[in-house]
Amino acid sequence: MDLGHLLHLLIPSTTSVAILALFFAYLAIAGSTLPGKLVPGAVLQDGSRLHYRCNGLISLLILAGILGAASKLDIVSLTVIADRGLELLSTTFLFSFLVALVLYAVGCKSSNRCSSLKPHVSGNLLDDWWFGIQLNPQFMGIDLKFFFVRAGMMGWLFINLSIFARSVQEGTMSQSMVLFQLFCALYILDYFIHEEYMTSTWDIIAERLGFMLVFGDLVWIPFTFSIQGWWLLSNKVELRTAAVIANCFTFVIGYLVFRGANKQKHVFKKDPKAPIWGKPPRVIGGKLLASGYWGIARHCNYLGDLLLALSFSLPCGMSSPVPYFYPIYLLILLIWRERRDEARCAEKYREIWAEYRRLVPWRILPYVY
Repeated sequence: MDLGHLLHLLIPSTTSVAILALFFAYLAIAGSTLPGKLVPGAVLQDGSRLHYRCNGLISLLILAGILGAASKLDIVSLTVIADRGLELLSTTFLFSFLVALVLYAVGCKSSNRCSSLKPHVSGNLLDDWWFGIQLNPQFMGIDLKFFFVRAGMMGWLFINLSIFARSVQEGTMSQSMVLFQLFCALYILDYFIHEEYMTSTWDIIAERLGFMLVFGDLVWIPFTFSIQGWWLLSNKVELRTAAVIANCFTFVIGYLVFRGANKQKHVFKKDPKAPIWGKPPRVIGGKLLASGYWGIARHCNYLGDLLLALSFSLPCGMSSPVPYFYPIYLLILLIWRERRDEARCAEKYREIWAEYRRLVPWRILPYVY
């Protein structure tokens, strides 16, 4: 593929704009109207708290059903996303860029003093545009931060499924493609089953909404996390039985650590006295959990995330570094994020954090880092 042809494929079309607009419109309507558990968010500095309607799973299943029916009626092709992948990538990128500019402009003009909408302006235009100005900006009653995370995770699944449909259509479906699709689908479905856990994560609680999060949710997650599928479309991989077993083992261990750690932290924030692994939790200074996975490493959930990312790439074999972009990137990102977390926690908790570090010396991987 020459550069000119590549650039031509990157030009947004009316079809790609329509796909994106319909996707967002559906999510906005479904998120506001479908039944779902109403989950209270973290208490903010001013004592207020947002409430999140966690109906992502039913929204996802209904949309999948609509697309399946539309495909049967020849209204929509299941490969439309795979066929227009680069168009959708550039369209989503431009949308993210424009949204970040609007968020910056609205945030600068805001005079609201509540914790969710209070502007945090540093005076550095690039910094404020990148990290955001407001904590929880809304549009027509929709919390945009929670909305964009949901859109990104669903987008990732539908890109994968479109790639899978294309592999079936082209006769290139392989064991590796099935493993990749299975692991990703299980991970994404699990995310929506436990969607309420997202309400207690650092991104939702503390990160302001700027280009970093908008781009990360809408572009980075769906389009880079699916690289392995794109690669498998044009590369045949034969896996031995031992490799398949090792891949499955990596996924299961990663899932148990990731889901277990996040569940423990979420339950602890809701009920600090809830038992962890059948025992009363050990709490440092009345604030920091030092039991269960959180007594093994201070950021043990990152270890689970890394193992899961590796399991998504292992079906591609070892012949190319391209499918390993995601786990390599995630390793760099999580080490950087872990350093940011450590600095913030040291400033926030002071002596309590020093005591936690003494009791739990390992950052991510015990006895290594």
